[in-house]
Amino acid sequence: MIKLYYMPGTSALACHIALADSGAKYEIQKVDFAVSQQQSPEYLRINPKGRVPALETPHGVLTETPAILGYIAETNPQARLAPANDPFQIARCQAFNSYLCSTVHVAHAHRMRGYRWADEPEAIAAMQRKVPKTVFDSFVVIEEALADGPWLLGKDYSICDPYLFTLSGWLQADGVDPVRLPRVLEHHQRMSERAGVKRALAEQGL
Repeated sequence: MIKLYYMPGTSALACHIALADSGAKYEIQKVDFAVSQQQSPEYLRINPKGRVPALETPHGVLTETPAILGYIAETNPQARLAPANDPFQIARCQAFNSYLCSTVHVAHAHRMRGYRWADEPEAIAAMQRKVPKTVFDSFVVIEEALADGPWLLGKDYSICDPYLFTLSGWLQADGVDPVRLPRVLEHHQRMSERAGVKRALAEQGL
């Protein structure tokens, strides 16, 4: 059995969807940010970074969304959540998830977590003002990648898609009108119809 530590509204949703897609047996454990549970001694023993997601496995704990998604795909090959025996497509999958993690998610984080990069209120406010532009610009790359859709890798669904679904769900809060990104919007709507997405959202109470 594996256990996913999550907080609703975070990138942990991508891992939750992948678990639901995989057919694997799993448990979930909410980490309540409202009471700073992510900084509790108990949780820091699980994930010293004090963030979610974290995945307890029979081999140990994994952190970081791309790594967890990759593990879920590799340990459940029957679900076909990642390209098999195609080094180039596997690398494309890793490239998309790395971009979502290192660029798209970071652009979004400047809206609420500017304190990670600056101390001065003026600097944090400047970062916040720029979020609509930086988030939109980062999504333009994804919009173009979806031209060969319906999924990020083209015709094949993969672990990239729940990650994109999760991050594209934050667009409006980041000041970006999803209508400006029609392929991303269509992808989000397509994902919403999948059984794994519905299950994960229901289990998180979303």
